Amino acid sequence: METLESRVSRLEYYIKLLAGTPEKEAKPFIELVVQKELTKREVEEVLILCEEIKEEYIEQKAEGLTDFVPLLTQFVGMLNYKLTPRETVQSLIHQSSYKDVMSELFEIIQWIRD
Repeated sequence: METLESRVSRLEYYIKLLAGTPEKEAKPFIELVVQKELTKREVEEVLILCEEIKEEYIEQKAEGLTDFVPLLTQFVGMLNYKLTPRETVQSLIHQSSYKDVMSELFEIIQWIRD
């Protein structure tokens, strides 16, 4: 059971996230964070994961690799259990965060799904 203190702390974090985003700017990832009730630490872990995946993507692309299924596998395996890969990737694309790598992962998700 979540304590009242931890719940208030999480809500304060959400307010800071939302307040730091211009009103007209798309913020689907932040909305997903609030909807799925992620903690500040969980969000930081997701963003660290995204940064690691992005760096690996850049390295692999520079080496001429074209198969990024292992990156998707790594992303899915390390993604917080509260999030689904598809909705997370889509929200990051629409928020223009990690757009290149997330677009690549989304194409693979689409290909796997079809």
